[in-house]
Amino acid sequence: MSSSDQNPSPTPASGTGTSVPPPGRATTVSSQVLDVGAQAVQALKPVRQMKQHACSFALYAHDLSRQVEVHHFVSRLNQDVLQCAVYDSDKPSARLIGVEYIVSDAIFESLHPEEQKLWHSHAYEVKAGLWTDVGVPERLQSSEMARMAKTYGKLWCTWQVDRGDALPLGAPALMVSPQAVEPGRVHAELVRGRDERYKIDSSAQGLKGARVEMDEPEWINPNADYWRQHGKGFAVDVTATEMKRHAPFP
Repeated sequence: MSSSDQNPSPTPASGTGTSVPPPGRATTVSSQVLDVGAQAVQALKPVRQMKQHACSFALYAHDLSRQVEVHHFVSRLNQDVLQCAVYDSDKPSARLIGVEYIVSDAIFESLHPEEQKLWHSHAYEVKAGLWTDVGVPERLQSSEMARMAKTYGKLWCTWQVDRGDALPLGAPALMVSPQAVEPGRVHAELVRGRDERYKIDSSAQGLKGARVEMDEPEWINPNADYWRQHGKGFAVDVTATEMKRHAPFP
């Protein structure tokens, strides 16, 4: 059985890094025609609710040295609950590598303490200029960033592209947010590469400086960012279990 912190068996297409294409044939003309036709007649209502593209970084909860750039396409269920499809880039060929749920501090405080351990805070990530809505001027996103700084997220990675997986393999991996202490700091080269690509200045002269006066949460629940308090992360193990063969009568 698999575990989220173990390397899987090789796939038909293998390699290292995030440039490995998945195995498979080229898309046929008939499939392309179907896609165009479906796009013309289908509403795709859930997808069209994605209104924001945010870029940041995430670390694997079981190995903080493994860090990836993540692109969130965000839809808002209400003012307190966001859901994000997480991709490895914003290119047309981007791979869907996970999903993140984001809740307000009030909702987070209502969760069971054991559940809270799976969530991470966003205060540092936002104030350090790491989380940003790509291409949106800071003056327009400042109020949203102030709200985001007081939220918590739970991010599951289903496709570990950084280790060269050509397909989503094994168990999902829990991710955590960057922090101001080791080993939770984001690698400088990752930030530099992102900033250069999108013409972002996340330094003290840029986003970080612009957000220095942003209100901080009154407190960050210590059950979040579990590794900071306990020095331990979480890995998911897949185990065989007896099936429930009798459903309860309605």
